Amino acid sequence: MPEPSPRERRLEPALARWAAGCLAIVLTLGGIGWAVGIHQTLALPVYAEQFAAAMLTGTLALAYLQLPARRDQRRGRVPWYDWLAAAVALAAGTYLAVRFPQMVDLILLRPPDAVLVSTVLIVLLLEALRRATGSGLPIIVMVFIAYALFAGVVPGQLQGRSTDWQRLFGYLAIDVNSMLGVPIKIATTIVLAFILFGALLTITGGSRFFTELALTAMGRFRGGSAKIAILASALFGSISGSAVANVVATGVVTIPMIKRSGYAPHQAGAIEAVASTGGQLMPPVMGASAFLMAEFLQVPYSAVVLAALVPALLYYFALFVQADLEAARAGITRVDDADIPRVREVIKGMHFVLPFVVLIVMLFTYNEQPETAALWAALTLTVLSVALGYRGERPRLSALLDTLRTTGIAIIEIVLITAAAGLVIGVLAISGLGFNLTLALVQVGGGSLVLLLLLAAGICILLGMGLPTVGVYVLLAALVAPALVEVGVKPIAAHIYVMYFGMMSMITPPVALAAYAGAALAGADPMRTGWEAVRFGWSAFVVPFLFVLSPTLLLIGPADAVALAVVTAALGIWLVSIAVIGYFMRPVGLASRASFAIAGLLALVPAGAFEGAVITDVVGAVAGAILIGREVWLARRPRHSAVL
Repeated sequence: MPEPSPRERRLEPALARWAAGCLAIVLTLGGIGWAVGIHQTLALPVYAEQFAAAMLTGTLALAYLQLPARRDQRRGRVPWYDWLAAAVALAAGTYLAVRFPQMVDLILLRPPDAVLVSTVLIVLLLEALRRATGSGLPIIVMVFIAYALFAGVVPGQLQGRSTDWQRLFGYLAIDVNSMLGVPIKIATTIVLAFILFGALLTITGGSRFFTELALTAMGRFRGGSAKIAILASALFGSISGSAVANVVATGVVTIPMIKRSGYAPHQAGAIEAVASTGGQLMPPVMGASAFLMAEFLQVPYSAVVLAALVPALLYYFALFVQADLEAARAGITRVDDADIPRVREVIKGMHFVLPFVVLIVMLFTYNEQPETAALWAALTLTVLSVALGYRGERPRLSALLDTLRTTGIAIIEIVLITAAAGLVIGVLAISGLGFNLTLALVQVGGGSLVLLLLLAAGICILLGMGLPTVGVYVLLAALVAPALVEVGVKPIAAHIYVMYFGMMSMITPPVALAAYAGAALAGADPMRTGWEAVRFGWSAFVVPFLFVLSPTLLLIGPADAVALAVVTAALGIWLVSIAVIGYFMRPVGLASRASFAIAGLLALVPAGAFEGAVITDVVGAVAGAILIGREVWLARRPRHSAVL
């Protein structure tokens, strides 16, 4: 075979970029079109599963044009086998999308065309998923598929129904409760709309505005650099959809700033990792998990947002307090004036707040669908940016249009993950594994809720290792949450519980992806950064137990009980944070740290957790007040300089 000429070598990458760009734009426009109901306006008889199949088809083809076979390779020329894979994906997926109404009725008869198309798409999906996320998630999916094939010979309580491969692959690819089910539909509409909104924020200068706003608000306080990172990551982490992506995106700016101010490198990486991971727990988007949770629970999206709000605020309050106390202990001061933008310049970008107001009003006042609200917010942002600009700059039309392409590229990973999650859900349904696993967990728990919670927490952290946010949540919602509901835990509390511990795998060694990403940017030891992240993120290992025992922390219950739970929890967070850092107004000795920790944990327990729990709140609050008063008194008496 003759070698390609220099001109051909130049044209091949250009052709690949052009094809990938076109596919990405079509994907974005397809998601927007479905979200605004163009198919209904045109009276097109299209099933939601046909739309999902078409979007998955385009994503698979785009993945093979964008992602090299080895993740450490840079994509140059697209090899012939990737072109072939993209073409096969387009052919098989288009066939499925067009023929879906007939195939779904005949799937139990195992028609050869349905089996062939299904097998091809599942194989292509697993390979594309490996390229996008690594080997972890594809291996998990293949283990589940293997279980479905051989469930009848699995010993013990997990024994299920074996399924022949033709029926299994057809069911997994075509049934409405599997690959083309709820997760991928949410990814291709709601998540796509929010990613487009996030891309527009970057292009229009909104991201820069919020970073500068954080600088202006926090830069003049001690430890201001860490507080800026916490605030910025809380703002953007919810929309990013990935803790690691948030670390990389914001950490490039914040981690060097934190190090320059005096924090140790491993502390800088840990603070950014914990702050970025918290973005996946912070409403309104919660890394796309909020929308999936609402669908799984069959509750309004607003109910999920309200329930998740207080635990997320407590998480960031704990991190904020610890960063402040660490700064006081180490003598870390404010950010240099030269790095803080002038207020009169930053305030010119206040119009960037209006799209978020539109988003919230559309969601909670007019009860619009999340994707519709996100598109209205994106339109508001675009109009205001073109009209007003920021820092003397307005986005160019070409840059605004390019967000259609970047959005299509950005959703590759999440569409692949949600399609794979659908495969897992399909296996649970067809094999009976979901019921068997719930029964096994309840029996192992032995009727003890606390023991079951501890067991579930360990499983969540283990299963979450190395997996992206959406994949973690869907897996745990299907496998672990039902066991908690079975023993009487409120469904929404069970789902938020498993999400918290699944996300804690991002900062928990030995596989702490967010912490390791922060360590790489900080030039710190990865394992030391991981354990430091666990220390800064301690509240996320405690608060979930509390809101399971008493849903008042999820804003469920009488207003007075909710208010008491929130106030005492905030006090408890503050007291335990003093114990963790070992500093208040002066260094705190070991005995005093233990006292602060005990008082804080007592105050943290909600009054409704068990009969008489209100006493623990009172004891914790009183003990905390005494300890605080003692430290203030000792700090003001020079002769008492020894650490007690």
